[in-house]
Amino acid sequence: MICSKMQGMQPSHPVSRSKLKARGSRLNPKNRFERLETVGVDDGWAETYPGPALLRTSVTEEIPRRVITYNRSPDLPFDRSINPYRGCEHGCSYCYARPSHGFLGFSAGIDFETRLIARPSAAMVLQQELANPKYVVKPIAIGTNTDPYQPVEKKYEITRSCLQILAECQHPVAIVTRGVLVERDIDILAPMAKRGLTRVGISVTTLDHDLARKMEPRAPSPSRRLEIIRRLSDAGIPVRVMASPLIPGLTDHELEAILAAGQKAGACSASWIILRLPREVSELFQDFLTAHYPNKFSRVLGHLRAMHGGKLYRSDWGRRMRGEGPYAELIEQRFQKTLRRLGLREKMPKLSCDLFQAPAALGAQMELF
Repeated sequence: MICSKMQGMQPSHPVSRSKLKARGSRLNPKNRFERLETVGVDDGWAETYPGPALLRTSVTEEIPRRVITYNRSPDLPFDRSINPYRGCEHGCSYCYARPSHGFLGFSAGIDFETRLIARPSAAMVLQQELANPKYVVKPIAIGTNTDPYQPVEKKYEITRSCLQILAECQHPVAIVTRGVLVERDIDILAPMAKRGLTRVGISVTTLDHDLARKMEPRAPSPSRRLEIIRRLSDAGIPVRVMASPLIPGLTDHELEAILAAGQKAGACSASWIILRLPREVSELFQDFLTAHYPNKFSRVLGHLRAMHGGKLYRSDWGRRMRGEGPYAELIEQRFQKTLRRLGLREKMPKLSCDLFQAPAALGAQMELF
């Protein structure tokens, strides 16, 4: 149930760059579920009535019936997750989660990073789900679709409120983010880490600040993400440095440097995932390359096709995360060699499920004994 819904603009042509300062996409392609498409046409009045100088971010609130999402993918190390927000203001041009905005009637392009959905009552719903007598505890992942610590979290604190519920009932949780606001929640995460209840993965896509600014316009800088790793690690929280996504022909040469920087900052584990271009993301990322790195366009797409059987992307289980073929094997060999040299591990210790204490259902009478 969505309290309110804003119609996303959906021009298939590039939007004026002057209005898209610090946005990862220039396009707003048609929602794949819509039969009709809106196409912008210059009628000659643009200069006289230019409209707003910048495209601002808007947030709509949603009342969820449930917040735990279950999956059966053999590619994932978890079977359930929580996403406090839909859409992500970080605006990463390559984000594989962009097509999920189509289920809301929005575009995977500019809408995804400017039309956000927040779920303020998520913690209350989570408590109800965990209180269900039939609930079986297993680690919950947070941030597997959109970033739980994107800028809007500073106002809503939905991620923090969910963590408070999980901490109170001693439920294991794994977090994936690149947002600095995770440092705010060290007071919750550090005690959980001591009991083997949490770990955090920090995505470091590149160490090149110029590339990062173009590719991830509103995400923290590479150096700031390394500082996040350092602060979490110093607090006793197990941290994984994630070279994800690794973009062949653009960032894959940085693999060793990213892992070394993460290890130096305090990461105890590492991972990598190849660039994924499902559905509309393919068009959006190709436009990004055309605009910023046209000389690398053919090289990047050529490597991707070589890793996906001639296609830019295949969603087959067991292959979609790292591809296959000589180039994928070479990256994996480099990764494993670097792990050994740096003393990093690929798999982290399992989170504890033995300490879980189901919370009381809202409105339920407390036990006398």
